[in-house]
Amino acid sequence: MKILIVNTFDIQGGAARAAYRLHRALLDAGVDSQMLVQSKSSGDDTVIELANKTKFQNIMSKLRPRLDALPLKRYKNKTRTLFSPAWLPFSEVVDAIETIDPDIVHLHWICGGMIHIEDLGRIKKPIVWSLHDMWAFTGGCHYDEGCGKYKSGCCSCPVLGSKKVNDLSQNVFARKRNTFAKVDNLTVVGLSGWLADCVSQGLLFSHNPVINLPNPIDTTKFMPVDKGQTRMVLSLPLNKKLILYGAMSATSDPRKGYTELVKALETLPKSSDIELVVFGSSRPDNAPGFGFASHYLGHLDEASLRLLYCAADVMVVPSLQENLSNAIMESLACGTPVVAFDIGGNGDLIEHKRNGYLAEPFSPVNLAEGICWVLHSPEYATLSRNAREKVLKCFDSKVVARQYIELYKSVLG
Repeated sequence: MKILIVNTFDIQGGAARAAYRLHRALLDAGVDSQMLVQSKSSGDDTVIELANKTKFQNIMSKLRPRLDALPLKRYKNKTRTLFSPAWLPFSEVVDAIETIDPDIVHLHWICGGMIHIEDLGRIKKPIVWSLHDMWAFTGGCHYDEGCGKYKSGCCSCPVLGSKKVNDLSQNVFARKRNTFAKVDNLTVVGLSGWLADCVSQGLLFSHNPVINLPNPIDTTKFMPVDKGQTRMVLSLPLNKKLILYGAMSATSDPRKGYTELVKALETLPKSSDIELVVFGSSRPDNAPGFGFASHYLGHLDEASLRLLYCAADVMVVPSLQENLSNAIMESLACGTPVVAFDIGGNGDLIEHKRNGYLAEPFSPVNLAEGICWVLHSPEYATLSRNAREKVLKCFDSKVVARQYIELYKSVLG
């Protein structure tokens, strides 16, 4: 069985890391797996980069994301939610697929100018498509901000700030509908139960099989390590309760819930025992005080991030829309409970008051209550143990790889 995993990047970004983890899990399970990407950052020989021939091709590979976004210039009132038209022609993806000649093409996140929508109709191999966000079944937005128009046909797109029926979202939706009708063998994977339900309610994949399978995680890498040791390595205080927050693009993307987090932290009872640790961002010039000390650790490599999860007492993920969060999965795997809103795929990972806390959607007050509940729980050791056991049972690389292998066999059979 020869599998080709296709993603815009190999290890840059959440979707890339998840796709790469699956690729490595399949290799460990003895599957002939390769990964095809537009932009490669790793030194892995099993990852194939599209633009690896000429200087011009390498330059075009870097320019494609910006060129693909050009049609958005017309929409001056667009929100900050990512929107991908996928209009750029001359993609080399299909030619590369034909050269590699896999048994199954496993698509993941393929935006950023990687592929022209119409080129998907040229793929002759069976396709499995793991959806890391909503883009595949919308008119171009990666999260719909709750509008739900993908169920009947996109137009007057709120993400674009458009009130016109005949706008870019309607055009992209129509292109997808025409293209997907030409694809004979396509199985859609919603990485969370929530996203699988969204796909099933949508118009574009109404005639395709839709299943729910998660991302995998290597639990031999993300595992509990003594808190005291990790705090000493990271120069964090040994005698404080540490709240962890990942701030990658948080202040620029309202979906990440930064505003709600700030309100929740301001609501927390002021205590000299609590401190905040932020990764993925340097300290901003106008950083809120919150009434307690804050540590900004900037961007971390994966090894340091694993230690940081273990050093924290609780992880907070305040996203307003979320599929299957890598950060939540990684934190739980390291035995650190997570507090998040009860939205999207968060409930696939967090069991309320068993390995974390699912707060009332968009309530900063309840988010703060959840943080306090975890920090002061008399059964904290049990919460931590349950967090680890949930990931071992449902998301460990070996467990998930077996599930995907069975899916591949059913597609081929």
